[in-house]
Amino acid sequence: MTIPDPRERQMARQARLVAIVLVGTMAVWIGAQYLGGQLGWPLRFALLFDLLALAGFIWAMVVTYRIWRQRRS
Repeated sequence: MTIPDPRERQMARQARLVAIVLVGTMAVWIGAQYLGGQLGWPLRFALLFDLLALAGFIWAMVVTYRIWRQRRS
């Protein structure tokens, strides 16, 4: 069994962080949509959660792209 170099370990750590952010963002977004519908929140709160989820997904895409580029080089 070989010991991965520090660069590989960092990329693996970043990939785990991306996965956690994606799952967390999706869970919070779905939960907020459900609660908003049940509690009758104004639509501006739904838009706020939509924008926050979009920011989380864009961040995850950017970091995933960076990981992909690092693996290619």
